[in-house]
Amino acid sequence: MKNIVPDDRPREKLGRHGVGALGDNELVALVIGHGPQRVGALAVANAVLGAAGGVQGLPRLHHAQLERISGVGRAQAARILAAVELGRRTLTAPEHERPRFLTPDDAGAFLLPRFGAHSVERFGALLLDTKYRLVGTRLLSVGSLDASLAHPRELFREALLTSAAVVVAFHNHPSGDPTPSQDDVLLTRRLKLAGELVGVALLDHVVLGDSRYCSMRQMGLI
Repeated sequence: MKNIVPDDRPREKLGRHGVGALGDNELVALVIGHGPQRVGALAVANAVLGAAGGVQGLPRLHHAQLERISGVGRAQAARILAAVELGRRTLTAPEHERPRFLTPDDAGAFLLPRFGAHSVERFGALLLDTKYRLVGTRLLSVGSLDASLAHPRELFREALLTSAAVVVAFHNHPSGDPTPSQDDVLLTRRLKLAGELVGVALLDHVVLGDSRYCSMRQMGLI
């Protein structure tokens, strides 16, 4: 960033105006630290954001994908991933009391920062007691770029092992768009029927995107 007027450099700009005054590319440039010779950190940051499709897509980038971007080495990729994970963890501070999930928004707000915005599909469940308080969270399968291995047997086995009375199933869409597919609707129906057979209620099935979620309960499918 040597070719930028000193007062306009991200570090100096942060010192004068605060971190909120920086653009997405400036924040990424600070995380990267410096670009290769004759290429500034801002240019590399712009390339990173371009590959991610914007700042919301950063959590879906793998280490190897970052390293393929010109100007990003192993150290810079590690810094970016660490910064993204730190941001995620600030939204998932431990609860002093067991959270309750009375509405779809309760489940969505809890799940989105923890399990949204991932590069592969992941399927899991919130296990709840009779008062809808959290008993445990289980990640049950991790799929490829476009498929997961969701099966009712795995979900309800965990529910029975923990004596959960109610479950909220969830999975993410690697595309970032949480709009349920026909397969998602069919899976929800299978889960509901399986729950009725074993005596564990399916409260909801939440589909997670990058920054939004869809609730099968809100859509009237449960």
